[in-house]
Amino acid sequence: MNSNIELSRRNNKHDSSPAAVTANLMSRESFSLDDPIPKTRSDKDAGAAAGSSSSSNGFFDLPEQDRRNFGLLVLLYFLQGVPLGLATGSVPFLLKSHLSYGEIGVFSLASYPYSLKLLWSPIVDAVWSPRFGRRKSWILPIQLLSGIGMLWLGTRVEGWMATTGQPGGPTVWGFTWWWFFLVLMCATQDIAVDGWALTLLSPANISYASTAQTVGLTAGQFLSYTVFLAFYSKDFANRWFRTEPLDHGLLGLGGYLTFWGWAYIAVTVGLALLKREERTRNEDGVWDVYKIMWGVLKLRNVQTIILVHLIAKIGFQANDGVTNLKLLDKGLGTDNLALIVLIDFPFEIGLGYYAGKWSQEFTPMRLWCWGFAGRLIAAVVAQLTVSIFPSGGVTVPYLLVVIASHVFSTFTNTVMFVAVSAFHAKVADPVIGGTYMTLLAT
Repeated sequence: MNSNIELSRRNNKHDSSPAAVTANLMSRESFSLDDPIPKTRSDKDAGAAAGSSSSSNGFFDLPEQDRRNFGLLVLLYFLQGVPLGLATGSVPFLLKSHLSYGEIGVFSLASYPYSLKLLWSPIVDAVWSPRFGRRKSWILPIQLLSGIGMLWLGTRVEGWMATTGQPGGPTVWGFTWWWFFLVLMCATQDIAVDGWALTLLSPANISYASTAQTVGLTAGQFLSYTVFLAFYSKDFANRWFRTEPLDHGLLGLGGYLTFWGWAYIAVTVGLALLKREERTRNEDGVWDVYKIMWGVLKLRNVQTIILVHLIAKIGFQANDGVTNLKLLDKGLGTDNLALIVLIDFPFEIGLGYYAGKWSQEFTPMRLWCWGFAGRLIAAVVAQLTVSIFPSGGVTVPYLLVVIASHVFSTFTNTVMFVAVSAFHAKVADPVIGGTYMTLLAT
């Protein structure tokens, strides 16, 4: 697809690139988020070359090449989610008994690269080696560095956590910088993978890029946060897996990091040897991509999208952040909460697939609006669930109510995320896809 786009740019004096077409469409007064995004001639040619059809709705209806590339995207997004789930979830939770709130606030700086990746996304789009490919030039070294970093950290992390904040022990800053490095690698890889997703999948099936992101990132973060904490907990292990209680869980943080460090390296080697990327030539310099990004930001309809993103979550932010804590305060128990979230996980993965399929059948932003309304209802349901907590303790019927509430909230959350990501993928220019996707998502 990239070669067709570049050929169109060279042979046509009028700017008919996907970026210009999208900018022209979104700058019109009559533009609506429900409007389908028109394909450029290069997109149509690429779709025909891939043998795609706009009627392909189900995953198993996709061309074989799209199915294989979908699996690759899921794997790459999954790898991002593993250290991200640790840095933003598990490690702060485990540090609560060792550090003050202020020191935990310092550690939260480790997650900032994911929020600031827009600042260097044009560099990822514009600087690369034709020998390795536009996206593999970044993904291969980043995954290798991430794997080495996790191996090194795996041998020291438990000792650091036990002594951080104590007299003579390491400071929280030293511990934070290592996790900052891992999240920085994940954020940069995410830029490259987002851009690659726009060309790995044929234009007619591009909405499945958001499904791959949902399934992969959700699975990786869930594994490193909820699943890891459950198996790290001695209470959970003693209740569900042991006949005689022990004073430790089934997993340790050091061993977990070491395993995924080697997994990162193995996947990197396999990607280098087994996956070829289409060869293209670079026409946009770093400064050119920054100027394009600034031009997109000045579009009135893009500013409207930004405003919607800024305020949309206000209605259900309390549900997302507080409901589980209130249930724990009332006596639900961490073991029951872990069980609820474990049950919730397969629903989240399955619903991510169906949300991607629905993004093919309906306009993505209309689907997003349906999910938004449902998520507001889910917040009300969650409030009612907390208010009817049984005074005599947790019962099986009440546990089923909490599970149903969680699944409903997960369903609406997943629909919103997949739909808006599908919309971003449809309007993004594949040539600067990493910057375009990062801009709209950030």
